[in-house]
Amino acid sequence: MREMIIAENDANQRVDKFLMKALPTLPKSLMYKYIRNKKIKVNRKRCEIAQRLQVGDCIQCYISEEFFLTQKSAYGFLQVPKQLEVVYEDENILIAAKPLNLLVQKDRAGIQDTMNERLLHYLYDKGTYDPMKEQSFTPVFAHRLDRNTEGLLIGAKNAEALRILNEKLRDHEVMKYYLALVEGRLSQEQGEMFFYHQKDAQRNRAVLSKTPTAGSTLIHTSYRVLNTYEHDCLVEVLLHTGKSHQIRASFAQLHHPLVGDRKYGAKVNKAFSYQALCAYKVRFAFQGDCGCLTSLKNREFVWGNSSLQRKIAKRQYL
Repeated sequence: MREMIIAENDANQRVDKFLMKALPTLPKSLMYKYIRNKKIKVNRKRCEIAQRLQVGDCIQCYISEEFFLTQKSAYGFLQVPKQLEVVYEDENILIAAKPLNLLVQKDRAGIQDTMNERLLHYLYDKGTYDPMKEQSFTPVFAHRLDRNTEGLLIGAKNAEALRILNEKLRDHEVMKYYLALVEGRLSQEQGEMFFYHQKDAQRNRAVLSKTPTAGSTLIHTSYRVLNTYEHDCLVEVLLHTGKSHQIRASFAQLHHPLVGDRKYGAKVNKAFSYQALCAYKVRFAFQGDCGCLTSLKNREFVWGNSSLQRKIAKRQYL
């Protein structure tokens, strides 16, 4: 029998949600069976699947040792690099710049170099994270960027910070600004783009239309032109919604695809074999309760070291 004491990072979760994180190798069907058969209890009493756990609760598990995380599997992240370009960090969050050609989260089993794994290695080296001391929480970046979109990501270092970030991102109280180099000259210096979005999973691309279709979602993107060049222009883009390839597909719909974005119809460009896009600024426009992130209210952070910015400065895109 093993016992697990609920700590702050574990509290306010349903019993089943906690167990799925704390015992990832335990099949869900078997977990439900163990709860029904009282092989998993809370405070030595029968528990319900939807029961909310509180700090100090004790879970008793009368189950096989094979379902408990081993040290070897817990520290797999140490096999990936720990390098992170950190723009801001406090005790609750970390803002880091994702380089090109790196995923945010794994897309296959086993060891894989991703931003999330690098975050764990970085925090472990600093002594602020140890998987063997956590039962259900793992530090993680709260949102994603495409593999070939560089830019800022916000990571949560504790459960409260992640809960608040997820809530604020959902309520559009975290403003995410991008720089994009687009083909041609836009007819308006600034504008609002509204389209209906659907994901073509087979071709991994967004399909947009001006009118709603079955299963489509309305997306909203605004932009302003920062600089105009001979064949292209640099725009600042603000996402009001966050759908897959939203910026790339929206400008392609205007017949001004991002430079280098062959998937959406751009010309071949020697300087860009990928979309000329980076997430360069975040602003915390929090409303109401911010919990442990109160000190971030109305603050913004800017990254000025992207390959896009460097190439524009050196005119390497011409």
